[in-house]
Amino acid sequence: MSDVTQRIKDHLASAPAVLFMKGTPDFPQCGFSAQTVAALRACNASFAHVNIFEDPELREAIKVYSNWPTFPQLYVNGELIGGCDIAVEMYRSGELKQLLGEAGAIAG
Repeated sequence: MSDVTQRIKDHLASAPAVLFMKGTPDFPQCGFSAQTVAALRACNASFAHVNIFEDPELREAIKVYSNWPTFPQLYVNGELIGGCDIAVEMYRSGELKQLLGEAGAIAG
């Protein structure tokens, strides 16, 4: 296993919910990342984030790892949930909060 694949796995193991995004939750650097952060925060989710701009090698590797070409990428319990459209749709339906709750990612 390559070093970058191990870094991805380490990030995924660091929290029940992990968002690979452009920028940071407080300073997202694209609208899709901002919308995904807003959906997570609306669920009172506790989530880790990875700013893909800080690690170009990881930015390319995660696309292959997930077979998902765009960002953000939301993972819950190590599994890719999807990008902005899926996260926002799941938020609107209530599925996101339920999934995050079951994963232990909702802040008390």
